[in-house]
Amino acid sequence: MTATDENTQLFHDMICRFLEQEADPHYDNWEAAHQVPRDFWLKLGEAGMLAIDLSEDYGGTGADFGITQLVIEEISRRGFGGLASGYNIHSNIVIPYLEHLATEAQKHQWLPRMATGEVMGAIAMTEPGAGSDLAAMKTRAQKVEGGWQLDGSKIFITNGMMADLVIVCAKTDPSAGAKGVSLFLVDTHLPGFSRGKAINKIGQHASDTAELFFDAMILPDDALLGQEGSGFGYLMQELPRERLGVGSQALGAMEGALALTLDYVKERKAFGQRIADFQNTRFKLAEVRAQIDMARAYFDRCVSKYRQGQMTPTDAAILKLQLSEMQCKTIDECLQLFGGYGYTLEYPISRFYVDARIQTIYAGTSEIMKEVIARSLLGK
Repeated sequence: MTATDENTQLFHDMICRFLEQEADPHYDNWEAAHQVPRDFWLKLGEAGMLAIDLSEDYGGTGADFGITQLVIEEISRRGFGGLASGYNIHSNIVIPYLEHLATEAQKHQWLPRMATGEVMGAIAMTEPGAGSDLAAMKTRAQKVEGGWQLDGSKIFITNGMMADLVIVCAKTDPSAGAKGVSLFLVDTHLPGFSRGKAINKIGQHASDTAELFFDAMILPDDALLGQEGSGFGYLMQELPRERLGVGSQALGAMEGALALTLDYVKERKAFGQRIADFQNTRFKLAEVRAQIDMARAYFDRCVSKYRQGQMTPTDAAILKLQLSEMQCKTIDECLQLFGGYGYTLEYPISRFYVDARIQTIYAGTSEIMKEVIARSLLGK
């Protein structure tokens, strides 16, 4: 074991101990409440788990970004899909956006408090009439004296009910198409910001999801993140990491579902023998194991390329497409082996099943991923 492997193992052991103590006993209650309490996020921050690969200059741990992926995977392996999504948004997406794009003043204003959990982050791209078609967004930000006026709405925003800071995509030049998109750091405590009711979903209940509204909201000049008109390019730049996070969720969930299924088929009997002794069971489990291992090999390749700054949008699209679709398929196979019990809430495999479905939709639908891949092949 190399020094790096030893460090990874230490982090993994710490993550597992933390989740056993602070999440395992409470997660069913969080699912019922449709929200992870702020108290838990503060505990994550106190344990140094919210900004793992953020520079220590801004309150982070300064570890390798792969440890952040490990946290996402471990949360998912335990069947905590809603928590994994909320964590992915805050720690694996919003914090890196600020670290890569923000001014020093913006970084010092927000990042230390995001590392502690005092400030929760969200990112708002999707609108009621513009999902994957970001160029069709209607949210507008226009220059006014002393800052910007923001008007519009966003929907399906993870962490939206709790967020203190939202990265909002808005049109600053409606006539410029994708080149007219800019990003803004929106303090949700300012006048003009409001939230709709929490959105109820078929799965990932502990992940609060909201519709956000901006009504003549005045933002200060320094709310602009990066350069005006460069928002679409920034989104493309940061999407590979977001899709790595989805891949981490998929891997963890598949491993967790397989472990549950192995335990069940070894104990449950039918027609005088263990379900594990039927050839169909053995073949299905073998297929699931093989698919997970193939998925991990490609995921590890993408992680390596990301570290070297060589992971392309096409790499990210292939990863997101294959692993999210595989997650749905393999967990469906696992649930089938539980028979009727798999369809009951009493058995955790049912939560793995409903939590998986959104993975093929958010962070770019499977159809959009195929289009990205096709464009890389055909040039248009």
